[in-house]
Amino acid sequence: MAKATTGKSRFKIQRALGLELPGLGKAGALERRPYGPGVHGNRRKKVSDYAVRLKEKQKLVYHYGLREKQLVSYVKQAKKIKTRAWMDTLILNLESRLNNVIFRLNWAPSMAAASQMVAHGQVLVNGKKVDKSSFVVKKGDVLTLSDKGYANQIYKGSVESPRMATVPACFNIEADKKKATMIDAPLTSDIPFEFEQQLVIEYYWKVK
Repeated sequence: MAKATTGKSRFKIQRALGLELPGLGKAGALERRPYGPGVHGNRRKKVSDYAVRLKEKQKLVYHYGLREKQLVSYVKQAKKIKTRAWMDTLILNLESRLNNVIFRLNWAPSMAAASQMVAHGQVLVNGKKVDKSSFVVKKGDVLTLSDKGYANQIYKGSVESPRMATVPACFNIEADKKKATMIDAPLTSDIPFEFEQQLVIEYYWKVK
């Protein structure tokens, strides 16, 4: 899991990107200061093409709670699949990570909180405990929590005050919201923030 950040630094990250990333948790990063951090944050700056591509790539790193090496590994894996565009495969794999699924189901208020629940053994896939955030959830997999997970204040607070307005259509949640099934593969359109795929493709064009 990527290095944890404080609430203040999470807001700074989002202000630097000029975009709220749901995975970082609490909303409102741009409400008071919709510009970059620092005394010169609201000044116009000349931005290079590289910086633009880097910024777009950083959205994936921060939202999904990854290290750069992890994202590069995902890119390499995606490029080996020839049946679809590698960017589509990349997004599919990121959206299928267990911690992301727990977050998108609104069972955790942030990606870090979801990863914590997974690491503490509170998440079950098809009735079996899975404690790796990188575990890939597949079509047909059923997700539940342990008794400790359902009693967790993180889970309770997230269900009462969901961070995400909607749950992706690839998931079916039962009426009591305590059980979910992945009924289809996630789509690139499921990413919950503005994202320019082409810029990331250009950033990683040399990666094989």
